[in-house]
Amino acid sequence: MRFFRGEDGQGLVEYALILVLVAVVAIAVLALLGPYIGDWLNSLADWFRQVLGTGA
Repeated sequence: MRFFRGEDGQGLVEYALILVLVAVVAIAVLALLGPYIGDWLNSLADWFRQVLGTGA
């Protein structure tokens, strides 16, 4: 005897909630670390310009 007839969609909802949680965490990490990552990439690009002898 099944008490809840709509149990099939429950797993899908749980996966969707996990996906939303992962997305929120990823956005928060990028928002917090974005400027540092941008500065690091700019310094890396400057280093490559110096090594290759191109650019300003």
